Amino acid sequence: MKKNNQIIYLLSAIGFFGIFSTTMAKNPVLPLYVNALGQGEAVLGLISAISPLAGIIFSFPVGLLINHWGKKKLLILSSLVFVLAPLMYIFVTNAWWLIPIRFFHGLATAILGPLSATIIFNSYESNKGEKLGTYSSATLIGRTLAPLFGGLIISYFTFFNGLANYRAVYFAVFVLALPVLFLSLLYKDIEEEVKPQGHDLSFKIFWQALKNIFRQAKLVSTALVEMSIYFIFGVLETFLPLYLHNLGFGASKIGLIFSIQILAIALTKPLFGRLADRVNKRTQIVFGMFIFAMSFVFIPFLNNYWLILILSIIFGLGMSISTVATNSYVPEIIKKEELGPSMGALSSLMDVGHSSGPFIVGLIITYFSFVYGFVFGLVVALIATIYFVIANFGFKSPPTRGSLPTGRQV
Repeated sequence: MKKNNQIIYLLSAIGFFGIFSTTMAKNPVLPLYVNALGQGEAVLGLISAISPLAGIIFSFPVGLLINHWGKKKLLILSSLVFVLAPLMYIFVTNAWWLIPIRFFHGLATAILGPLSATIIFNSYESNKGEKLGTYSSATLIGRTLAPLFGGLIISYFTFFNGLANYRAVYFAVFVLALPVLFLSLLYKDIEEEVKPQGHDLSFKIFWQALKNIFRQAKLVSTALVEMSIYFIFGVLETFLPLYLHNLGFGASKIGLIFSIQILAIALTKPLFGRLADRVNKRTQIVFGMFIFAMSFVFIPFLNNYWLILILSIIFGLGMSISTVATNSYVPEIIKKEELGPSMGALSSLMDVGHSSGPFIVGLIITYFSFVYGFVFGLVVALIATIYFVIANFGFKSPPTRGSLPTGRQV
């Protein structure tokens, strides 16, 4: 038990510093850096879209590589990206170079996401939901603190000429990433590695693993629920500030809503993870989706700040309830050797949702209104939830991990 506790403490520390550093590299410094380098919104939009693209492309292959390279090597590879990428920003003199740098930096979280989930699920049996919630809370705390520290550094170094204040932020990002490398090197001392399957990863194996995942209706439906959650979350974090601004609220009040929302998610994830270990995860997912989607769709019908704040907190709670359950449900419906690829696929679809939501709903808001855009988000959530119910509630009880054959669902 002591060894297992050490694992979650180590992973939580890695997640905290990793997400702290990557978030500080983009918020709020990236738009300001791009502008200072002489480029406008179009280039900024392209640069911002590149980092999630790395997750979409590489999360599934990373999940597959866990079984072939081993967790230790991938953890160190991720940490090296965390450390090296910030140094590249410092030497940029043309904003277009930020495109490959952002893609490279995105590889760090593309590796760490599915890898951390796989380590947690392999290390804990009865309380994996609680431990996953603890890890998620650590990353959310890092995500919350990053803009504050980044903004303070920019403000402190404003008296320097040129790009010095922005480069000071990226040097701080480099320093914050160093603990990720040091902690990753300690991982083997805490958990004995299972012998990997070797380095022979052919396209045939990759394609077969991909087909096996998408033949499993339960897994696919769970991944689509996760994708719809981040589709809506991407919409909210992109367009709620604009909606509140149009209502006449200042930046401080807008920021307060998001800070409280993230705090609510961070504080409740371990609690709802513990709940997921004790109740039917399928029911928790559907309940969370109902709270999440209904609180989202009512926001554009309101113009009272405090009511919007309350709905935003409820939105965060619904997201916390559902996401911790979706992730801890996956190991119950797949074989153990499919865990890495499955978590990779889940992470890839999450990034698809997070990236596509603002783009699609942005078009709807542009040509129609906020109400139509938010209602479209509700429709996406409803479709994903209905498919999940059909795929997962046709059994008397959820199967235990490893009880289903690779491939088709019964």
